[in-house]
Amino acid sequence: MVEKRGRSRPVMRAEVRRTERLTPHLIRVVCGGDGLAAFTPNTCTDSYVKVLFAPDGVTYPDPLDLADLPAEQRPRMRTYTVRGFDPDARELVLDFVHHGDRGLAGPWAARLDKGDEVLLVGPGGGYAPSDEADCHLLVGDESALPAIANALEAMPDGADARVFVLVEDEHEQLPLVTKADAQVHWLHRSRGDDLVAAVRELDFPAAGVQAFVHGEAGFVRDLRRYLLHECDVSRDRVSISGYWRRGADDETWREEKAAERAAEEAANG
Repeated sequence: MVEKRGRSRPVMRAEVRRTERLTPHLIRVVCGGDGLAAFTPNTCTDSYVKVLFAPDGVTYPDPLDLADLPAEQRPRMRTYTVRGFDPDARELVLDFVHHGDRGLAGPWAARLDKGDEVLLVGPGGGYAPSDEADCHLLVGDESALPAIANALEAMPDGADARVFVLVEDEHEQLPLVTKADAQVHWLHRSRGDDLVAAVRELDFPAAGVQAFVHGEAGFVRDLRRYLLHECDVSRDRVSISGYWRRGADDETWREEKAAERAAEEAANG
């Protein structure tokens, strides 16, 4: 017997329309179709969807409610920023980091062909640049690059933006379009650049800054401590989260993050 867990969010069935290799390690997937009729964009520049991956040998019914599935048939999920959505063409754009055979979503994106099915849930989100901020601090790695690009595109003419992006090398850099007065710093792992050290060297108005810091959990943790405890940036002016953790798959990382959050809440009473 399947234990009901309550109604889940609707699953959208899209199909691949085209793919593009943006850099050696970044794959753009454009999906569309009538299955995206239920997609309602939000105003968050970190708007995201969850991509569903069925276990081997499992075919899902249409329509699909995840709450109806037994545990062994439930999909693995990966979260990806919505890089763009065209309601007229009914097309959704997602960018995937690909490092060969490592991971789940990257190799899957590299294998996609036109017409392949993509199962999606969403969107969610929680951040957008505020017009009231004196300065915008955007920090991340490849996993946060789509959200950083969205934020820069949404900023008004002349907004003060300080941007730090860590990628493998110069071949992974992408053009970033903005009307803001943006200082963009590309850092490279291949030459040993230190993202945390680079941000620490920055002079910015802590009282008026709005910060977006996302990516690998290690540098995110260090910058959370720096911004909140050393710079005294207000918690309501930061969006800080580890998208992934080195050496852990997404399921393990979500469990670790939930445990860390519970421990922190217990420590704070």
